[in-house]
Amino acid sequence: MAATPHSPPESPEAVADALRDAAYLADDSTALIAFLAQRLGKPVLVEGPAGVGKTELAKALSRSTGRELVRLQCYEGLDEAKALYEWNYRKQLLQIQATASTREDGSDPVGVGEIFTEEFLLERPLMKAIASPDPVVLLIDEIDKTDQEFEAMLLELLSDFQITIPEMGQIGANTHPIVLLTSNNSRELTEALKRRCLYLWLDYPSRDREIEIIRLHAPEIDAALAGRLVDVIDMVRELDLKKPPSIAEAIDWARTLILMGADDIDEKTFRESLSIIIKHRTDLDLVAEKIVPRLGGSAGPSGNGNGSANGTG
Repeated sequence: MAATPHSPPESPEAVADALRDAAYLADDSTALIAFLAQRLGKPVLVEGPAGVGKTELAKALSRSTGRELVRLQCYEGLDEAKALYEWNYRKQLLQIQATASTREDGSDPVGVGEIFTEEFLLERPLMKAIASPDPVVLLIDEIDKTDQEFEAMLLELLSDFQITIPEMGQIGANTHPIVLLTSNNSRELTEALKRRCLYLWLDYPSRDREIEIIRLHAPEIDAALAGRLVDVIDMVRELDLKKPPSIAEAIDWARTLILMGADDIDEKTFRESLSIIIKHRTDLDLVAEKIVPRLGGSAGPSGNGNGSANGTG
């Protein structure tokens, strides 16, 4: 039986099947962690290189469970007001002025309790996930871009699924969100945060799994061409690039080759479509220098062999 917003999944296999129906191919470890996140009610910290399917996992969980996706995109300098809540000061000021004008001498000012209520509260993503009447998937994306002070602010939410507003007290979750935090591993996260989370490491998929992913999203591509594409992508990822091609870009390249009517990746086809997978000028030069000479013959399987196969980038 597939999970619904109010019913947890019955097994990791059921989660894997539901994710596949949502166009995300999860390996055994990914399906198990997604299953445990729902049954144990614990957040999941998903780490790995950029473009391996971390964010897409949250989106697929949203689709497969029928839950709304609430996303907090992290960035340097992100603070509580943008992540949790802030007060609508303009509306509070208007309320103070309106109330004062209705009182004869204005000697009885508006009390704190009259303007620090839900009516004047502006919900940000974390507050929205807590206050939602229906279960949601909460994605805290690229948590490694914030600082340790922001992580500390998250601890209450991740431990007890509640937040404390000084003027209103504690507000607990109406429903239990599925929480995913993603990190590109650009800095070490605190032990306090890690203790509160299940952990999942995602890497680039194996050759066979990436072919399967590409053919799932670009079913018109020939099996041999899909294999050739993945072999070339693996060669490109072995270079010291500013940005290696993501799984999503590999899918875009497959769709591009279909539209170009290509039945192989020769030097001409590769040069014409290179910008689909390479997005930095210096990387373009390096790839052209190192990869183009290798396209004369058949590209054999490079087999990165990491064994972790996930998602759609």
